[in-house]
Amino acid sequence: MSLLNVGARALLANQVALQTAGHNIANVNTAGYSRQTLSLQTVQGQFTGGGYIGQGVDVQTILRNHNELLTRQAAAANATQAADQTRGERLSQMQDVFSGGTSGLGASITDMLNALSDVVAAPTDITARTVVLTRMDETAGRMRSAADRLSEIQYTVTEQLNSNVNAINSLASRMAGVNEQIARATGNGQSPNDLLDQRDQIIREINQYVQTTQVQADDGTVGLFVAGSQPLVLGSTATQLSVGEATSFPGSGQTKLFFNRPGVAPVELDENMLGGGEVSGLLRFNNTDLAEGVNLLGRMAQSIGMTMNAQHKLGLTLDGQSGKDLFSVPTSMPGYTKGTAVGTVSFSDATKFAASDYEVRFTTPPAGQVVRMSDGKATAFTDLTDLASKQIDGLNFNMTAAGATGERVLFKPFSTTAANIQAKVLSPRDLAVASPVNAAMGKTNGGSMQLTSVQATSTGFTAPPIPAGVSLSFAAGPPTTYTVTGSTTPPSGTAGLAYTPGQPIQIDGWELTLKGTPNTGDTVTVGNALDPQYGDTYTRNAGNASAMNALRDVKMFDESTMSDGYAGLMAQVGTRTQSALNSAQLSTTIAGNLEKDRTAVSGVNLDEEAAKLIQYQQAYQASAKVLQIAQSIFDSLIQTMGR
Repeated sequence: MSLLNVGARALLANQVALQTAGHNIANVNTAGYSRQTLSLQTVQGQFTGGGYIGQGVDVQTILRNHNELLTRQAAAANATQAADQTRGERLSQMQDVFSGGTSGLGASITDMLNALSDVVAAPTDITARTVVLTRMDETAGRMRSAADRLSEIQYTVTEQLNSNVNAINSLASRMAGVNEQIARATGNGQSPNDLLDQRDQIIREINQYVQTTQVQADDGTVGLFVAGSQPLVLGSTATQLSVGEATSFPGSGQTKLFFNRPGVAPVELDENMLGGGEVSGLLRFNNTDLAEGVNLLGRMAQSIGMTMNAQHKLGLTLDGQSGKDLFSVPTSMPGYTKGTAVGTVSFSDATKFAASDYEVRFTTPPAGQVVRMSDGKATAFTDLTDLASKQIDGLNFNMTAAGATGERVLFKPFSTTAANIQAKVLSPRDLAVASPVNAAMGKTNGGSMQLTSVQATSTGFTAPPIPAGVSLSFAAGPPTTYTVTGSTTPPSGTAGLAYTPGQPIQIDGWELTLKGTPNTGDTVTVGNALDPQYGDTYTRNAGNASAMNALRDVKMFDESTMSDGYAGLMAQVGTRTQSALNSAQLSTTIAGNLEKDRTAVSGVNLDEEAAKLIQYQQAYQASAKVLQIAQSIFDSLIQTMGR
């Protein structure tokens, strides 16, 4: 009977071994499957006077080939890869918005400025004026088109965030159910290998969306935590996540991830604590990268609109009227907060704008600081009056009510400019290309001094008085000086003012440029272009068109000129995109290497399993032979005893 027992045990053990090898082969392509190995143990031998006689073999357990450290490292690396790859893909989409070539925004800005040159050459040419207005409308249209495309990207990001959060919630519920099954199965003393594989695969899938921290419990379940400490799955309980607008800045469009514990107000998660995963990459892109793209485009629209408007309003139309705004751009933008603070930000100096959002933070009200979000630069203020008196990056922050301690107010100065910009001048006659001032050299001048240009340059422009105008009388020197009369700034009668050939002379918001050397007594008279004594001479003047054309060389975009600003914008977006793509490539390599290390331990090798099948088949056949021999011996014994 002992021999029969040994053979039967061996037969059953090798049958389980064959079944385990077959199970491995069947699941070679199953995601997350860990190779299983049979663990055998010798049955305690029977004591006799001649020693212990072996009783065969028993199946101890089915081992799961699994390395906890490698599994966690691979899951974390996959989360980082998902975040970097998602962000890189979205940045590539944003980079496509800011394309170059003849169809790009940069080309339309150049064409607009070049068209002004034709008006300078022929100020009364209606066709040339019409071309300028067409180019301006095209520039505004391309800005709106780029803004619309950025809005479309933002919409798809929001939709993907909602889809990902729904997937996380579904996976978290599944994991809670698997946790419950594992807790029940663990009570029988054996490891539920397939359930453990299923749970690890769910964890890997969740980490594709949001990085988690895993904590093992005594009952065999695993707790999942996001953002460092929030329990997404705890035992058999799963908590839901959601996406919504930032609670601190309602109406701002900032998107945040929320943790929704039953019976408790949703907790806004810090995206900097999320680690990896697609959700983290999408939030970073939406709240940082896309916001910068919108700000770069909006700053360009605001700066060009403001500078062109200011200069155009200094000129005269064909009908002798002062120019109006060329583009519709905002004069102020509201602040966003959930507290008591109220305020707006207004635009002062278009040459100093930074492509950034800002926060006004009240530390000890009414004192606080203004923080530029792009780089964290802070400017302190003592009270609201002090804040209003400061010009920060060409902006003025006007708070009518202070916030409580710790309250923050978010300002997005350039968020809507590009989306809403419109060309406002429609009639070519309303294009104010004429300078409101003209100049004439004295008829008795004897020196070599000549007039180069005269044009209005400032919003503080004061027209020369009618009919006398403003007169400059020169003294040869040395040094060469002049006396001005009829002016406001400097005051009329100011003498001894230095003259340098080719250096602009600035008076009352206009500037006069002369070259050559005057004789003592030489004069220049600057008159009001609308003075009746000059008739319609102003219609043939293009001084203001020249001034608008000269704006191309004004530095206003981080030391880049208006004509080069778009190239700088492309470079900034391109650099950010390339950096993100490089990060994605690196994290993909790291994740691939760690996954290879994990599968080297847990993966199924078909060649190895095929060899085991042959081994276990032979062992099974040998075990059957033992049973056959034992049966034969037993039959012979019965026959002998029967005689």
